[in-house]
Amino acid sequence: MTSMPSLEPDVAVAVSTPKPPLLKRLILLTLAIAALICAGLYATHWWTAGRFIEETDDAYIGGDVTVIGPKVAGYIEEVMVSDNQKVKAGDVLIRLDSRDYRANLAKAEGAVAAQEALLANLDATEQLQHAVIGQARAGIDATGAETARSRDDNARYKRLVGSNAVSVESAQRADATFKTAQALSARAQAELLAAQRQLNVIDTQKQQARAALMQAKAERDLAQLNVGYTELRAPMDGVIGNRRARVGAYAQAGSQQLSVVPASGLWVDANFKEDQLAHMTPGQPVIIHADVLSGQVFHGHLDSLAPASGSQFSVLPPENATGNFTKIVQRVPVRIVLDPADGVLGHLRPGLSVTAEVDTRKEPETPAVASAP
Repeated sequence: MTSMPSLEPDVAVAVSTPKPPLLKRLILLTLAIAALICAGLYATHWWTAGRFIEETDDAYIGGDVTVIGPKVAGYIEEVMVSDNQKVKAGDVLIRLDSRDYRANLAKAEGAVAAQEALLANLDATEQLQHAVIGQARAGIDATGAETARSRDDNARYKRLVGSNAVSVESAQRADATFKTAQALSARAQAELLAAQRQLNVIDTQKQQARAALMQAKAERDLAQLNVGYTELRAPMDGVIGNRRARVGAYAQAGSQQLSVVPASGLWVDANFKEDQLAHMTPGQPVIIHADVLSGQVFHGHLDSLAPASGSQFSVLPPENATGNFTKIVQRVPVRIVLDPADGVLGHLRPGLSVTAEVDTRKEPETPAVASAP
C-alpha cells in the first residue's frame, strides 16, 4: 500500500511566509514615526530658536597683547622672566645697564644745585642792594642838609662882604663851599638812582636764574625718567610670550623684546556675513564653542559691530568700478566680549579659532551700527 506524501511542511511554509513582510512593515513604520518625531522636534526648535541663531566659524579669540620694548637704548643686564611665565602688574621683566644714565642724573643734579646756589647768591645781593639804596638815601639827606647850611652861609657872606664886615676871600670860600655841597648832593642823588637801577638788574638776573633752574630741574627729571626706563615692568597681570631679550644684547629704543598676554579680558572677533546682521544688536547673548575644547561652552555678549566691512580696512581695498564685476558676500567684524568667568587666560588664548552663535531673539535697544549724521 502506497503511503500518501505529507502536506505538513507545505502548510508550515504557507503559514510562515507572511511574517517577514509584516515585520518589515513594522520596522519601516517605526522608522517613519521616529523620523516624523525628529523632524517635528527639529522644526519646533528651528521655529522657536534656530531661526534666530546666527552662526559663524570665522571667529578668533583676541586680547590686548602688549609688546614690551625699552624707551631708552642700552645693553641688557638682566632678564628676570622666562618664556610662558606668569607675571603680575609692576613686576620687573628686564634691566638695562643704567650706569650712563645714572651719571647723567648726577650731572643734572649738580646743575640744579649750581643754579639754586646762584639764585641764593642773587637773593643775598638783592638784600645788600637794598642796604646800598638805604645808604644812598641817607647820603642824600646829609648832603641836602649841608647844601642848605652852605646856601645860608653863602648868602650871609655876600651881604657882609658888601658892608666890609668880612673879607672877600671869606665870601669866596663860602660860595665854594655851597657849590661843593650842591655837587655832593647831586652825586648822592645819582648814586641813589644807580643803586635803584642796579636793583632792577639784579631782578632780571634772578628771573634768568629761575628760568635756568627750571631748565636744570627739567633735565634732572628727564635723567631720572631715563634711569627708571632702564627697568622694563609688566603693565598688567599676564603671561610672558615671544621673549627675544637675551643678557648682553644691545636693545635699541622701541625694539620688541617680549610680549605680555593679558590674564583676563579676552574677547572674540567674529566675521559675520552681511546678510546675518539684520537683527544683531549690542547686548545679545552669544555662545562660543572653541576648537581647543570641543565639549565646553563659553558665554559672552555682543559688544559692537565694525563701522565697515573687513575688506575696507585691508591694505588694498576692493575697486569694483572697473573690469567685470562678481558679487562677493562681504563680512563685517563683530566684537564679542566674553563673560568675566570665561574671559580668563587658560584654555582660551588669543588667536585660537572658535565658533560663535548669536541669539538675536532679544529686541534691539539701539541700532547695531550708528547711522551717519
